[in-house]
Amino acid sequence: MRGARVVQKVSSTRGFARVAPHVVPALDRAVHRLTRGKVLLSAQLLPGVVLTSTGARSGLPRRTPLACMPEGGGRRWILVGSNFGRPGHPAWSHNLLAHPDAEISWKGRDVPVTAVLLAGEERAAAWRALLAFWPPYAAYQARVEREIRVFRLVPRRESATGGGPPA
Repeated sequence: MRGARVVQKVSSTRGFARVAPHVVPALDRAVHRLTRGKVLLSAQLLPGVVLTSTGARSGLPRRTPLACMPEGGGRRWILVGSNFGRPGHPAWSHNLLAHPDAEISWKGRDVPVTAVLLAGEERAAAWRALLAFWPPYAAYQARVEREIRVFRLVPRRESATGGGPPA
């Protein structure tokens, strides 16, 4: 896993935080479109989804490729609003706060989801799991004063029936 450690080290740097937000999403969108939703370039390192949310101000659909941490055998997903360790919250997180119902493309299939902003012990438990999953999140949090937002995406049919987080 030497390669993974190198990638984690590089992705923790301020230089990566300056360049990645402009390069990684554009490459992901292009590859995702060319493969008809079957491949995300960044998912070669981390699992990923393409989130389609509703713009908080515009009301228009917004597609954003994001790394995720699958839960419950890939039936739920954790999204981290790290913004690569940059100061502001990412736009997609504002969109989910305004319009929690969204859709993700996961392994080539579209899944309607509801986003839940995690808080308190639920967020703390998810954060511990996220740090074990991708340690650079600790470097991102250390660089910013804001608390990084953490969302759990639940398939809409589960959220309608009150399905809670996996055990």
